[in-house]
Amino acid sequence: MSRIKRGSKAKQAKVKEVSSLLSQIYGPIPWEPRYHAAEELVYTILSQHTSDINSERAFLNLMKVFGDLDSITDAAVEKIELAIRRGGLSKTKAPRIKSILNEVRDEVGSFDLSFLSEMPLEDAKKWLINLKGVGPKTAAIILCFSFGMPAMPVDTHIYRVSQRLALVGKKVSAEKAHDLLESIVEPEEVFQFHMYLIKHGRDTCKAQRPRCTDCTLTDLCPAFKKYK
Repeated sequence: MSRIKRGSKAKQAKVKEVSSLLSQIYGPIPWEPRYHAAEELVYTILSQHTSDINSERAFLNLMKVFGDLDSITDAAVEKIELAIRRGGLSKTKAPRIKSILNEVRDEVGSFDLSFLSEMPLEDAKKWLINLKGVGPKTAAIILCFSFGMPAMPVDTHIYRVSQRLALVGKKVSAEKAHDLLESIVEPEEVFQFHMYLIKHGRDTCKAQRPRCTDCTLTDLCPAFKKYK
């Protein structure tokens, strides 16, 4: 049985409506690979609890200073910390980066994780989550952004918007939301739907003061009456 058949047919239909309406605002968003998977892993660590701008700067500076992942892995934690300082929380993230890169290299013998793209989605997720400190969100980011696999990363924007739209229940945790959303979104639509909800969460469906009067999804949103 395909994963799309496991989800609610009503929610599947709702996803299609949401996607159609948001596509009129944002247009098509084709998938393009961002970084190689092991680099994406490092980038994801740097992106935690900081802005996209700062995490990008920290990652680019880290690669500029060391050149490749082997050199980062072999470097002293203090040097990694210095290279990523502009991204924030460098004292916490530097040892995490060194530790997880060592774990990957010890397990694989290199930083080539392309074998994940040949595995069933659930098996690829499990392999990544077995790495110390990797959770469902990080695993989904790597599989989605590096390989274009139909994994649904759930950040704060997606979690908030999907709950307000009742695509996931109020008591569903962010971790469980990954699998639930994947089950109601067509595999070929996962990346684009992911990007639509992020953009909508940033532009309109904000955490504190959602712009409901400007929202194109009001007819589909049970939370509209609460916030309008």
